[in-house]
Amino acid sequence: MSGTISLTVNGQTYMVEVEPHVLLVDVIREKLGLTGTKKGCGTGECGACTVLVDGEPVNSCLYLAVRAEGKNIVTIEGLGDPGHLHPLQKSFIENGAVQCGFCAPGMLLSAKALLDRDPDPGEKAIRQGIAGNICRCSGYVKIVKAIQEAATELREGMDEDGV
Repeated sequence: MSGTISLTVNGQTYMVEVEPHVLLVDVIREKLGLTGTKKGCGTGECGACTVLVDGEPVNSCLYLAVRAEGKNIVTIEGLGDPGHLHPLQKSFIENGAVQCGFCAPGMLLSAKALLDRDPDPGEKAIRQGIAGNICRCSGYVKIVKAIQEAATELREGMDEDGV
């Protein structure tokens, strides 16, 4: 029995008809056309499908779409855009932290959630913050460095703005 739910994704509200068993990843990709969220393992192990729900990283391959009604969802498309990259996106590019790119959307959103909670994380906290995201291309060294540099840029930006 399908029903209509209201989803707020990247600040925009969508009315979506869904079956109760439909996963958030499928709604995001197939109904909203936001294909930056990747479908990887389908079991919540790889993190490729990570999105932020009310600021917290979730595996959208395990999250029922109906649970997301009334919550604020951010996908990689909501992090930044080509004309105005988020400091994390810029730092990942500058540090060569993106290779094939499949893990990047989930990795970036997990890193954003971490930096929102802890603006000055050490290496151990960063590694714990991205632990649910698997990168098959790297040894994570460049990813950790990119997150550290973005954290510094974000902190300096806050200091300059007096926030």
